[in-house]
Amino acid sequence: MKPIVIIAALPQEVELLEQALEYSGKVKAGGYEYVEGTIGNGQVVVCAGGVGKVNAAAATAVMIDRYRPRLVINTGCAGAYIGSGLSIGDLVVASEEVLADEGVVVADGWKDLRFMNLPSIEQDGESCYNVLPLTSHASEKALQLAEKYGVFLMRGRSSTVSTCSGSSRFAAELSQRWNALIENMEGGAVVQVCLRCGIDCLEIRGISNLVEERDMKTWNIPRAVEAAQRFVLKYIEEIGRSDESPALKVIPEL
Repeated sequence: MKPIVIIAALPQEVELLEQALEYSGKVKAGGYEYVEGTIGNGQVVVCAGGVGKVNAAAATAVMIDRYRPRLVINTGCAGAYIGSGLSIGDLVVASEEVLADEGVVVADGWKDLRFMNLPSIEQDGESCYNVLPLTSHASEKALQLAEKYGVFLMRGRSSTVSTCSGSSRFAAELSQRWNALIENMEGGAVVQVCLRCGIDCLEIRGISNLVEERDMKTWNIPRAVEAAQRFVLKYIEEIGRSDESPALKVIPEL
């Protein structure tokens, strides 16, 4: 059976998952050090690829090329936009990823990739610009699992940025522009590589902070990454029991 690959930015975002692996060992390939092991009867590969879209895309490409996994799970922490209904420690499963700051600034303001006529990816005659779909079956399974265990999990859009929102004004602009719940720095890159390679992708993130005036004293990253990892572990265990592999379906951007 093909493995499940887990991609995160930082070691603390995968520490609990690595500890849960049986028969594990460290591997170096393609410039990355990662951990192989098993959960139940299934092979799992865990990689902390680094912060930002470039690191995330490169790590995902290396893992896919080496393993051709049945599923890639992107996890870690994220900031929740004001008005999303999310609080620190809550979980989000992404329905779509948005390349939120890919575009151009012209005289009357910022414009997206569609304005530039530059698709981020084209598949089967369909073009995706800033909005990238994730596997609907995988996210639905996550929602069912959350209901089963009484875990609060919200599904919605996640925006991926290179420049994080450090003010309430800028955060409100992005969240309203894209109708997004959360903000992160890697998810869109992982999803884009998975789409290009025809690999299923699931994104689960824990909320570490509200995206407002930047004050890291109010953040709780440990709580966020622990919640996300514990849920991902449950998800993998459930996949192992049901022996289902989510079916990839690319949905054109509206």
